[in-house]
Amino acid sequence: MLAAPTLPSFQRAYGQALEHLVTTPQFTNQPRGNHSQEALGLSFTITDPRARTLFLESRPVNPIYHHAEALWYLGGRNDLDMIGYYAPRRRLDSADGTTIDGSAYGKRMFNGPFDQVLALLRSEADSKRAFLPVFWPGALDDPASPDVPCLVGLQLLAREGKLHMVAFMRANDANRGLIADVFSFTFIQEFTARLLGLELGTYTHHVGSMHLAVAELPRLTDALTEAAHSVGLPPRFTPTSMPADSGWGTIRQILVHEQVLRTNQMQYTAKDIAALGLPSYWQETVRLFEVQRQLVHCAADPVDAELLAALTPAHRWQVARRWPRRMPAEVTG
Repeated sequence: MLAAPTLPSFQRAYGQALEHLVTTPQFTNQPRGNHSQEALGLSFTITDPRARTLFLESRPVNPIYHHAEALWYLGGRNDLDMIGYYAPRRRLDSADGTTIDGSAYGKRMFNGPFDQVLALLRSEADSKRAFLPVFWPGALDDPASPDVPCLVGLQLLAREGKLHMVAFMRANDANRGLIADVFSFTFIQEFTARLLGLELGTYTHHVGSMHLAVAELPRLTDALTEAAHSVGLPPRFTPTSMPADSGWGTIRQILVHEQVLRTNQMQYTAKDIAALGLPSYWQETVRLFEVQRQLVHCAADPVDAELLAALTPAHRWQVARRWPRRMPAEVTG
């Protein structure tokens, strides 16, 4: 049996998945009217799960949403208020306008099962049973549901001092869901490794149906070319590591800052954030949430230049390309 291709970063995996679906799709179909190109049973392994994001000029990503979604999962939440603020399109996933059911993965993982998995890995280091299920038997009961979970579950494997993760997906949109999912799942993996005092191992992503919307094909030509040209080049930015002492208290603290910024109860300067007493890694998350507050609540004004300058070069680069019209003249990325 052949193993999944092993790659150094998600950017490499994204480029390979995109190339496969654009140039040699296995099927073309239209489930529920969604015209797409599809390949079955695709997998890849990333050797450094911290290299979890894209740095492509032609495919800007939203790093603020990625951090918010990962923390929404870790918070065990299913509320639309938080996730809908960062991605209004997620409101289409809600049947009642208040909560999200299927894709609220954290609600199913972090309200009981995760504690059992941690206990198992601490008592039986080589266990194969540390699995966090998401897809449930009744997930298909409502044919009209706007939100059936794409994630089947996550498996955690502690081997020789490292924590590896394997994700099992029933389906993934290669240009949208895949990008966000890999970010969140590897973020969860790194956080779990910190809780267990383990080094970070590999991340493997298995997908039953990897697909790409036909309507998106024309605008992905440049991304496909750029991803191919980046192979063999040094990474544009070096990924950062989560602090070793990160724990649930840290997550709760960050979520408090997230809420006051999202609801516009507070506004932070770069100096305010530096004085919060957080490690620089987590200060960066708060800085991103303050950028979002300004994008949403400050009309069309440029985002504060001092705040942008305080971001890491990687995030400043991503923010400048995602929202070029909101950048001050002195910030070039």
